[in-house]
Amino acid sequence: MPEQLNTRVEDCFQQAEAFFKRPFKRPVVSLKLRGQKAGVAHLHENLLRFNPQLYRENSDDFLKQTVAHEVAHLIAHQLFGDRITPHGEEWQLIMRGVYELPPNRCHTYAINRRSATRYIYRCPCPDSDFPFSAQRHGLVKQGRGYLCRRCREPLVFTGLTRVE
Repeated sequence: MPEQLNTRVEDCFQQAEAFFKRPFKRPVVSLKLRGQKAGVAHLHENLLRFNPQLYRENSDDFLKQTVAHEVAHLIAHQLFGDRITPHGEEWQLIMRGVYELPPNRCHTYAINRRSATRYIYRCPCPDSDFPFSAQRHGLVKQGRGYLCRRCREPLVFTGLTRVE
């Protein structure tokens, strides 16, 4: 799997070099990205991070569009510097002119969201459920307190949880 990805990254760089008639510094490529993003270009670190799950589930489009999208960010940065907008005209020029692809800002891949446990807190106000994340609930257990914005009373854990 990573071999095809690395090959596509190299192909994109070679296309850009042929188009602009100059060399570009190659990035480090990582498959350590989780969540909703398909890829991220870290411009100053010259690093590309890709989401392995979205790659596996959408490999053809991912290789064609997402890899070119992220490489185009690095190429635009190396050509034009820091003062350009991420999906501005310079980046769009590269997507259209070099890769002959639509300059789509976002992917349309289906994403399976993870379920999250919410810890229910309340105050004296009527209908006052405050679902806390596991992280915030942990902070309360360490001694942090939270107040209701309406009545200014402390929020108290009810002992109830729900999965969203």
